[in-house]
Amino acid sequence: METYVFHLGPCFTVEAAMLANGESPARNFVEALSDGERAKVLALFRLLGDTGRIKNVQKFKKIEGSSPPLWEFKSFQVRMPCFFMPGQRVVVTHGFKKKKDKIPASEVAKAQRIRDEHASRGGAKK
Repeated sequence: METYVFHLGPCFTVEAAMLANGESPARNFVEALSDGERAKVLALFRLLGDTGRIKNVQKFKKIEGSSPPLWEFKSFQVRMPCFFMPGQRVVVTHGFKKKKDKIPASEVAKAQRIRDEHASRGGAKK
């Protein structure tokens, strides 16, 4: 299974997590976004990949209570959890639209499940 790369930058490679069945919830979510939403999310991926950080916590922040740490890309209601892996890789687990102030526990649990499955397979990168 080949990893889908959203952006290959000098600081980080931002890629989509792959499940054992070949599915990529992050890639599927991004492809289903409107053109405007997709452009904003991809711009965040480029910014992190090219500069190594996103200073604006309204656009990228650590998800509270997640251990090991999960982070999230944020663009209005669009949220995309991710985690860091060796080799300067940022792996996006999935996406959802957040309509309340707090991230639903079910979305954090889903991100953790995807992270664990992806990492257990070695996060295969070809």
